[in-house]
Amino acid sequence: MRLAVVCYPTYGGSGVVATELAQELARRDHQVHMVSYERPFRFDESQENLFFHQVEVSDYPLFRYQPYSLNLTNKIIELVEEHGVEVVHSHYAIPHAQAAWMAREVLREERGLDVKLACTLHGTDITLVGIERSFYELTRFAIQRQDLLTAPSHWLTEKTETEFQIPREDMVVIPNFVDLGRFRPADGTAKRRELGAEGRALVTHVSNFRPVKRVQDVVSAFAVLRQRLDAVLALVGSGPDLDMALRLADALGVREHVRALGKLDDLETVLQASDVFFLPSLVESFGLAALEAQACGCPVIGYRAGGLPEVVEDQVTGILCPEKEDVCLGSLTADLLENPDRLQAMRVASSRRAELFATAPIIDRYEKALCCLVHADRVCDATSMTDCVHP
Repeated sequence: MRLAVVCYPTYGGSGVVATELAQELARRDHQVHMVSYERPFRFDESQENLFFHQVEVSDYPLFRYQPYSLNLTNKIIELVEEHGVEVVHSHYAIPHAQAAWMAREVLREERGLDVKLACTLHGTDITLVGIERSFYELTRFAIQRQDLLTAPSHWLTEKTETEFQIPREDMVVIPNFVDLGRFRPADGTAKRRELGAEGRALVTHVSNFRPVKRVQDVVSAFAVLRQRLDAVLALVGSGPDLDMALRLADALGVREHVRALGKLDDLETVLQASDVFFLPSLVESFGLAALEAQACGCPVIGYRAGGLPEVVEDQVTGILCPEKEDVCLGSLTADLLENPDRLQAMRVASSRRAELFATAPIIDRYEKALCCLVHADRVCDATSMTDCVHP
């Protein structure tokens, strides 16, 4: 199969899933072309059968805002013509699904070529950005015209049906996955020492620090936690709300106990050293960061919202409390950390829970679904994809 994977290159979950999926499919001898405006985070340039194509953005003085979607459309057309791409797999609908559809229309009309379209929805492309008036109609139009539409959680298929009137049975739920060889329990003593958390509790949050991640809840809960026990907060990643989070920590008197670590290539070492993981998003479609934390044996503390309950088993691998109760997050975390036996049981249960999201079987599902698009002579069950086998 010759596949183009279109994604954002940033620290968020959609880019990580897209990149790791591309690399796994390349290892299975498929030819995979990744497309974005810069090299994606976690991209392995040494991987065989994996190629990166940068979208060159026009710099014409007439344009106040550069038309990235048009440049992307032309790049997809180029890949189909020059490399025989058979499937364009868009991650995050806006603007990738629209660009893929436009490219297919040009290829059909002007070149007599056909290409199949797949789109994986990731959350805010449906729940936040996609429902904005300026994007809604085109987003709905584009995702309706995909040959395959996937989502990482049942919750997101329900939201897509509600917001875009696309029947949930027309979507395939394929959960996100985690590399259990990399994200696994390990001794975190050295990392705790490095972070100044020796003999103290270590709480971690990982995100792209956009407003949807509600990082103010992370800091507020941490301040509540510190009223009861000594703790350090590690913030991993970067984004527009990071400075706000640090200012809030200063205002609450906990800034000296907060470590802003930026983007890390060895994220797993921080998770392995952590006692708990904070993820207070209200519209998290899945929670890839939560899955990676659990795989490292780190329980997750968050809200009972979005798709997170499909990843975190409440009271078993973490604690999910009512929405918007930052004090609840802090006090429940303190309760957990003051009960070593319960914390250890959650650590063990967390790593076992993550085994349900191992890479290989989930890549199998993606591979079967995508191969079904290429082999038009086969009829595939949209929910099971059991009619397709590795080519």
